[in-house]
Amino acid sequence: MQLSPFSAPGRFWRGNLHTHSTLSDGALEPGVVVEAYKNAGYDFMMLSEHFISDFDWPIADTRPFRSNNFTTIIGSELHAPETSSGELWHIVAAGLPLDFPAAGPDESGARIARRAHEAGAFIGIAHPAWSQLTIEDGRDIDCAHAVEIYNHGCAIENDRGEGFYLLDQLLNEGRRLSAFATDDAHFKTPDHFGGWVHVKADRLDPDVLLAALKAGRYYPSQGPQILDLRIEGKELAIATTPVDTITVVCGNSRTCVRSGRAITEAEFDLKSMEEGWLLRRTSPWFRVVAIDQAGKRAWSNPFWWDELA
Repeated sequence: MQLSPFSAPGRFWRGNLHTHSTLSDGALEPGVVVEAYKNAGYDFMMLSEHFISDFDWPIADTRPFRSNNFTTIIGSELHAPETSSGELWHIVAAGLPLDFPAAGPDESGARIARRAHEAGAFIGIAHPAWSQLTIEDGRDIDCAHAVEIYNHGCAIENDRGEGFYLLDQLLNEGRRLSAFATDDAHFKTPDHFGGWVHVKADRLDPDVLLAALKAGRYYPSQGPQILDLRIEGKELAIATTPVDTITVVCGNSRTCVRSGRAITEAEFDLKSMEEGWLLRRTSPWFRVVAIDQAGKRAWSNPFWWDELA
């Protein structure tokens, strides 16, 4: 059985969901930012300006930059008080209406996320490590579709680009979440073109892309590509572009791994992840990671055994 998103119709479209311009705290004008992504080979992008009074609540209207071979999603990065570390929430909302109302004076992060969700947005918990988010924080955003598994700007600036720790903890609590990678580019440092998503859809249309994101029909990457995933029973077959490690991780310490130089496939019996003297319970989910010689990764979204039965 071919797994999602590879089993879905259409092709993969490369896009970035988290980037800033001079409409908030970025260095470049909106049109320059959009053109940079287009010239870098992206198929779509979103300007996620900081939705806060300091910048007059911007939601970038990028519709004039759309063409037959490049499109944009309307969205923003939402803010409200406050995380467990005492900072404002950072929540990626892709697919907002241009007239999305400003945050109220007493609105919490959970509430503004819920309001954006109700307005039709794809909701992502942004840069967990940079924000020092705890599992309690993750529980608060109960309408999230996804966790930002990699944020390139945070990785470049302070080595806190990771988000898998929060993703995996929430998965272990039963949350059916996906994972997205982004730049969070401001173009003040080399913070661009380092993390993106490959979205499977039958056409390059903002609404179609948004539906695919919500359904988890995509995977995040820093460079490597996952070409195919197939499973029969507990036998998993993986195909990738050349990488040095292909590994399967789950909700405990068990793993299956193949290492080598420029390998492009791996086959695993996932029953082995249900065995071991340290194991007290099996994991209901697993995900795939491919790592190339430079340490760049591609991640599958999580798969749940009860959905594969």
